[in-house]
Amino acid sequence: MFDQSESSFEPFGEHAVNASWVAVQELEKLGLGHDINLHVAEVPVEYQAVQSLLPSLWKQHLPQLVVHVGVSGMATTVTLEQCGHNQGYMRLDNCSFCPKSRCCLEGGPNCIHSVIDMDTVCKRLNSSGLAVSVSVSKDAGRYLCDYTYYTSLFLGEGRSAFVHVPPLGKPYSAEQLAQALRAVILEMLELMEHNKGKKLCLHDQ
Repeated sequence: MFDQSESSFEPFGEHAVNASWVAVQELEKLGLGHDINLHVAEVPVEYQAVQSLLPSLWKQHLPQLVVHVGVSGMATTVTLEQCGHNQGYMRLDNCSFCPKSRCCLEGGPNCIHSVIDMDTVCKRLNSSGLAVSVSVSKDAGRYLCDYTYYTSLFLGEGRSAFVHVPPLGKPYSAEQLAQALRAVILEMLELMEHNKGKKLCLHDQ
């Protein structure tokens, strides 16, 4: 039995409707199969809320994997983020706040990588006949997406993933994005199971 948590973000900036949250709600309807427990949460676009919410999510559910989903106005594919970054957070959140230190974790590594090889996930999905294109990125944007991802990677020792989706209708519907998220997560879980016991270096100084 797998235990899997999924989080997505509330509306922010020009995104009056956050495609990531709509897609995750559609995914919740689809489910991931009988052997996988799916827990879904909406994350405020606020640095301080992330710092308080994420530890409780990890502690409460003890998930094998946490997948965060965010919207990117620049994305035209479903984009798998390989790593989270510690520094460079200068953009104000929905509460007009940003960390004075401009970082997630003072003294933490500059970058933390997911235990999941996103290139492998991407190649498998793009050759699977999935109706949605998938790509890989190593820069989640130095805003709440990147901040959340780094924090989650730190808390979960790399057992986290971040997926950026494009806005609804540009070009995919909520249903198409949900189907893509389902395929992405199942592929990630399979890869984690296959690599169980392998020691990976997650931190870049």
